[in-house]
Amino acid sequence: MNDTESFFGDPDPIFVDKELLRVSHLPEGDRIIGREEELGNLANAIKDAQRGGTPNNVLIYGKTGTGKSLCSKYITQDLTEAAAENGVHVDVAYIDCFQDSTETQAVRTVAESFNDRDETGVTVPASGVSTSDCYRRLWKILDARLDVGIIILDEIDKLEDDNILMQLSRAAEAGKVEDSTLGIIGISNKIRYKESLNERVKSSLSERDFVFPPYDANQLRAILSSRADAFRESVLDDDVIPKVAALAAKEHGDARKAIDILRYTGEIADEHGDDHVRAEYVDEAHEREEEARLAELIGKQPEHSKYLLQGLALQMQQSTDPDAMIPSKHVYSAYEVVCEREGTDPLKIRRVRDLLSELAFLSLIDQDRKGRGKGKGAHTINQLIDAPELIVEACKSA
Repeated sequence: MNDTESFFGDPDPIFVDKELLRVSHLPEGDRIIGREEELGNLANAIKDAQRGGTPNNVLIYGKTGTGKSLCSKYITQDLTEAAAENGVHVDVAYIDCFQDSTETQAVRTVAESFNDRDETGVTVPASGVSTSDCYRRLWKILDARLDVGIIILDEIDKLEDDNILMQLSRAAEAGKVEDSTLGIIGISNKIRYKESLNERVKSSLSERDFVFPPYDANQLRAILSSRADAFRESVLDDDVIPKVAALAAKEHGDARKAIDILRYTGEIADEHGDDHVRAEYVDEAHEREEEARLAELIGKQPEHSKYLLQGLALQMQQSTDPDAMIPSKHVYSAYEVVCEREGTDPLKIRRVRDLLSELAFLSLIDQDRKGRGKGKGAHTINQLIDAPELIVEACKSA
């Protein structure tokens, strides 16, 4: 390498705007594909905020990559703009409950999101403030700045307790705020999340429930085509997007997965020194995305869910049938072995069954009911969707 060369000096030969292929990128409304009905439902639920009224609280369910967070962010942004035209000040606080899982962390982040110290005179210290004091500061901020606050609680099921839902949903009723009001949008991958809430919280939320289904192949193709201008002109072969869409639709209908595979396909073409993004790179990109997805998804699971996955992987590796379906009873036995190895006590079988159901909802495992024979009832059988070796490696790295 001579003195004038640089590892970073040349323009990217494949991408012109790779940010379009990042999951964190919030597209324009005309780039949100296949969610017209869901956007309409969300808009109808919170439309009262446009004129300063109290919006309905909303709970959104659906598998990863079905557009829940994307649509929530887009529709609330649209709402703030529409409200401003009516002279109504609406602001949105987005909380990742996986990061802010305690009540104190979550309410502090809400207060920080809504605050403008120059306008309110209120500070929100990063530490040294009690939970009750965080709430008091939040109420002051809301009344000083906003007509309506919308709080998006993404991965709401990761909250350690539901007291924050009680406090936020009853703030106006309890007289905590007088000149403002609040609405909550909760997002969860767990379809049975609401069952875990106590009856007072359920009553307080009085929410509307929406379920986002997986995308089909045509929707995924349209989503990917709408982001094709991330690539330089003429570098993306025509058969790449259809192949990526078909792969993602066949497996999970996950738009995040499809977008990531398309981005990895471009990166792999660049690594090969190819000036064209070809369909032959899609399979390698799929494998790379699979490893990254598993590590991220498993990393977010409770420790005992990881132990269950390892136990199921162990059972499948020991079976002579590569497509073996393992009864929950046998999974539990292997899980106990993993718990012993990790030096922790196993959970009760009933809780383990719940965790297995959650793993099935997240598409980490498949479940089915199988009869034991005439008059002997049925039992649940389980199977990993991904190769056991991949699961074990992901659990180790998570």
